[in-house]
Amino acid sequence: MWNQVYNPLNSSALSTIAAALPVVTLLVLIASNKVKAHIAAIVALIVANLVAIFIFTMPADMSLRATVLGAVTGFFPIGWIVLNVIFLYRLTVEKGVFETLQNTIGGVTQDRRLQLLLIAFSFGAFFEGASGFGTPVAVTGAILIGLGFSPLAASGLSLIANTAPVAYGALGTPIAGLSSVTGIDPFLLGAMVGRQLPFFSLIVPFWLIWAFAGYRGMLAIWPAILVTGVSFAIPQFLISNFINPWMKVWQPKELWLSPALRGKDESAATAQAPKPIKPVASGEMWFALLPWIIVCAVLLIWGTNAFKGAVNPWATWNYAVPDLHNMINKVAPIVAKPTPEGAVFSFTWLSYTGSGMLIAAIISGFLMGYSPVGLVTAYGRTLKICAYSLITISAMLAIGTLTRLSGIDATLGLAFAATGVLYPFFGTLLGWLGVALTGSDTASNILFGNLQKITSSQLGISPILMSAANSSGGVMGKMIDAQSIVVASTATNWFGHEGSILRFVFLHSISLACLVGVLVMLQAYVFTGMIVH
Repeated sequence: MWNQVYNPLNSSALSTIAAALPVVTLLVLIASNKVKAHIAAIVALIVANLVAIFIFTMPADMSLRATVLGAVTGFFPIGWIVLNVIFLYRLTVEKGVFETLQNTIGGVTQDRRLQLLLIAFSFGAFFEGASGFGTPVAVTGAILIGLGFSPLAASGLSLIANTAPVAYGALGTPIAGLSSVTGIDPFLLGAMVGRQLPFFSLIVPFWLIWAFAGYRGMLAIWPAILVTGVSFAIPQFLISNFINPWMKVWQPKELWLSPALRGKDESAATAQAPKPIKPVASGEMWFALLPWIIVCAVLLIWGTNAFKGAVNPWATWNYAVPDLHNMINKVAPIVAKPTPEGAVFSFTWLSYTGSGMLIAAIISGFLMGYSPVGLVTAYGRTLKICAYSLITISAMLAIGTLTRLSGIDATLGLAFAATGVLYPFFGTLLGWLGVALTGSDTASNILFGNLQKITSSQLGISPILMSAANSSGGVMGKMIDAQSIVVASTATNWFGHEGSILRFVFLHSISLACLVGVLVMLQAYVFTGMIVH
C-alpha cells in the first residue's frame, strides 16, 4: 500500500506550485499556438509523471499503470463518442443530407445570432442532457461550421453555450457522482444546484450573443435571448426543486449575417462562404432531420438506468489494474479515514454513449443509401481524420487519472480550502478547476465532493451548499478543459488551432466561474434562506 502525500515539500506554497506544474505546462503549451495539442498533452503527461514520482513519491510502476489506465479511459468513453459523432456528421455531409439540414435551419432564420440560440444553446442543451461527455460540442460545432460560421466562432461559441446544462448532463450523472462521495441525498444536491444554475441559464444566452456580436448586436435581439433563457431556466428550477413558439413570430429589425466574431477573428478567412438558402420540401426536411432524430431516440434509451441495468450485467468487462487497484490510500484531511482508491477499467462496451451513437450512425447510413462496404470505408476515413484528436484526448485523461491517484489534485484542492471566510467563493472555483483538469463535472464532483463536505463542515458552512457549488462552478470550467477544446477543433475541422480557441474562451470561463462564486458567497452569508435543508 502507498499513502498519498499532500505536502511533499513541507511547504504548502511550494507543494501547490509543484502540483500545478502539469496543468500549467499543458495550458501554456496549448495557448502558445506553437505546439500541436497532441504534443502538448504528451509533454504535460510526462511532466505529470515526473512530478508524481519524484516530488509526490508515487512509486514509478504505479504512476505508469495509472497513466495507461487513464489513456484507455480517455478513448472509452470520451474518444469513442467523438469518433462516432464525427462519423455520423461525415455520412450526412457526403450524401448531401447535411446541406439540406443547413437550408432547413437557414429557412427558419438567416440571422446568425438566432442560429446560435437555436443550435449552440438549445440543441446543445438537449444533447448535454441526453448524453454529455463532449457530444453537444461535437454536434453543434459541426452544424455551425456547416452553416458558414468561422471555425473560431463555431468552436468557441459551442463551448460557451455548453455550460448551464452540464451539472445535469447525461441524465443527471454529475449529481449522482456527487452524492456517491458525499453521502448527501442526490435530490437535495440537485435541488441546491437548481437554486444556483437557473440564474446562469438566463445569463449565458445573453453572454453567448454578446461574445459573438457585441453589446449592440446582443441588445437588438434581447426578446429572443430572454425567451431562450427563461424557457430553460424556469423548467430547470421547477424540475430540480419539487418550447418556444415565439421566436418564429418575432424577428429582429436587422439581420446579422456575419459568420465571424465581432472582434478579431483570425479564422474568418477560412470560413465557408454562405450558400444561398434553397427552399426545402417537407419530405426533404424530415429526411435531413432523420439521422438526428434517430440519434435522439437512441441516446434517450442509452441514457436510462433501465437500459444500462439490462445490458451491463452481460455486456461489461471489469479489469482491476494489478498492483494499482485498492493499493493507494487517500488519507486525512481529504478523507476522515484512510480510503483505498479503486483502479478498475470498466469496459461497458454496449451501454457506452458512443456505442449508441455508432448504432444510430449505422442505421442512418443505411437509410441514406450507404452499403456495408461504404460505411466501413467512411469509418476508416473518419479514423484517419480523428487520429490526433484521439491521441490528445487519451493523454488528457491520462493526466487526470494520474493526478487523482497520485494526490496531486488533492494538493491543489487543499490550497483552495485554506481560504477561510472566502471559502464559498474559492470552493466554487475549486469545482471549476476540477472540470478544467478532468474535463468532466462528474469527475470533478467525485474528485472534490468529499473535500467540499469536510471543509465546509469545519467552517460552519452548509455542506449541501458547497457540494452543489462544486458542480455549479464546475460547469464553467467545461469550456476550457483540454478535451472539450480538442473535440471542438475536431468537429470544426480546425485541428491545430486549440491555442486560439483556449485564448478566446478562457476569460469567459473564469468570469462566469467568478460570478457563480459570488452567488454562492451571497447564499452562504446573506440569502441563507435559499439553501436546501
